[in-house]
Amino acid sequence: MKLTIDDVRSRFIKHLGGEQPGSVYTSPGRINLIGEHTDYNGGYVFPGAVEQGIIAEIRPNGTRTIKAYSIDLKDYDEFSIDDEEYPHGTHFRFIYGVAREMMALGIPVEGFDTAFAGDIPLGAGMSSSAALESTFAYALNDLFGQGKLTQMELAKVGQTTEHKYIGTNCGIMDQFISLHGKKGQLVRLDCNNGEFELFPWRPRGYKLVLINSCVKHELAGSPYNDRRKSCENVVGAIKTFKPEVATLRDCTSEDLEKVRSEVGETDYKRAKYILEENERVLAISEALKDDDYELVGEKMYEAHEGLSKDYEIGCEETDFLVGIALDCGVTGARQMGGGFGGCTINLVRSELYNTFIEQAKTQFYEKYKKHCKVIDVVIGEGTRKLC
Repeated sequence: MKLTIDDVRSRFIKHLGGEQPGSVYTSPGRINLIGEHTDYNGGYVFPGAVEQGIIAEIRPNGTRTIKAYSIDLKDYDEFSIDDEEYPHGTHFRFIYGVAREMMALGIPVEGFDTAFAGDIPLGAGMSSSAALESTFAYALNDLFGQGKLTQMELAKVGQTTEHKYIGTNCGIMDQFISLHGKKGQLVRLDCNNGEFELFPWRPRGYKLVLINSCVKHELAGSPYNDRRKSCENVVGAIKTFKPEVATLRDCTSEDLEKVRSEVGETDYKRAKYILEENERVLAISEALKDDDYELVGEKMYEAHEGLSKDYEIGCEETDFLVGIALDCGVTGARQMGGGFGGCTINLVRSELYNTFIEQAKTQFYEKYKKHCKVIDVVIGEGTRKLC
């Protein structure tokens, strides 16, 4: 059931009281057709906003204290925006971090009351955290900054919050698409310079569907950051003979081969995946211009192979789901998101859709004795004020 303003407003009144309502804002989660882990390497990504998202009601309270209620977690906390100590809950730390980073950019943030909820499956690789950051960055810019900051500046606020307050050294893709998403369109973003191009997403005869393995991934800490460190190690080695490079985006496969023995096989394979993934994004861009969805699907399968074998962020359950897709004749499938669980994204011919869904549900339950979840994808609008 889709989350509504009334779902949030009723809890806001119950837990935060007061006679005056707040303003209501929303930000979407996202899918990414192709281009995983390329964003922090200066590469290309190809995301789209979805209809599922975060909704928050926010009301300035004239103090220096944030009073926040998480509807989904049934958790309440109060914390000062001037306090150097982080709130206890990660979900509140996102809000605290955004407020602090907005203040650092000159936005005169004051205390506020808020209740928030989402219908993005947690840990599914659909970027619920970026949606939460984007909701509050946009809202605080509107309420206290008179819209001073640009959408890209707000995206960077969310990214910095992940880095400083959560410990995930993510790229810019998730926050960017949450803020910039357009209904019915995917976006190819060049993470090297921030340039982007919109691509209409209206594939006739195909459906885009996520299968959630319900293996919840955790990106904070070493697994995610270790991959980024591998890429940085390779760039550092290439810099010794090519000092102008800044990220893997500036490197070629020839450069990578020169340092293979120096960086070791693990770092080599991870960098190789990134270089190949950038090429896949560009190939899909051209394929979409020609309505060549068979090529799109081929590149999705290639991407999954690279993610699983070279970048090593797959898991048994998502590999199994991609295998079912291949056996059913699904046009394209791969693991989506940061890795280690979450969803597969599948490009399915309409006439195969019901068979594929039935097989995925049945075979997954038979093997793991738990249910996977189906999420049909509708490309939706980006962050905005609802009322």
